[in-house]
Amino acid sequence: MFVLINMLNLKNTITKMSSRKIRIYLADDHQVLIDGMKAVLNTNKDFEVAGFASNGVNLLEETARTKSDILVMDINMPEKDGLSVLKDFSVGTFTYKIIVLSSYDDIKLIKEVMKLGASGYLTKQSAGEEIIEAIHTVANGDEYYSNAVKEKIFDNFTKGNGKNHMINNGGGAHLTERELQIIRLISMEYSGKEIGTELSISSHTVETHRKNLLKKLDVKNTIGLVKYALKNNLINP
Repeated sequence: MFVLINMLNLKNTITKMSSRKIRIYLADDHQVLIDGMKAVLNTNKDFEVAGFASNGVNLLEETARTKSDILVMDINMPEKDGLSVLKDFSVGTFTYKIIVLSSYDDIKLIKEVMKLGASGYLTKQSAGEEIIEAIHTVANGDEYYSNAVKEKIFDNFTKGNGKNHMINNGGGAHLTERELQIIRLISMEYSGKEIGTELSISSHTVETHRKNLLKKLDVKNTIGLVKYALKNNLINP
């Protein structure tokens, strides 16, 4: 009976957790955009808009007391811009996951945002479906970058990187020339077979390199590999 009660309690807890809405806080200095975002998010039963701010100062004051899961924030805000807010979050104890929503897709800005710990980056041209997908993805513990941003990253990733690098990720793991070649070709969306043909190695060897890279760099997917390269200046902005 005791075991059965515990099992029922666990089931109820899981049900409550799975039914809890994702609380989202919005920050942008254009009320029209805030209203548009609210309209999009309110169409999804999984979301709840917890509040909004029109500048960075108010944002920091509000987030200190507002219990939310995700902050969707513009970079260009008055009084305190988004980068300054990100810096404050990066050294604080805030539990928000941050998605940047910006008019700019400059690679230097994207790189800075990544370094400061943002979990996602969208352009303001992103469709409502992409914004919803980004929030779900980030809420599940992954990172999300819009297609336009990924294209920008990958395009930059394949230019100006002809030199070989041997780097250290701070944990003792070095990247070899072959591993860097693998990362670059993966970022260009080459398949395992295409990478093998390009480098004159087997598809099995390519897959082994890919798994080793994910484990060595402690990342989950392709964008994680690219983010690592950005943080370690393998991509020249």
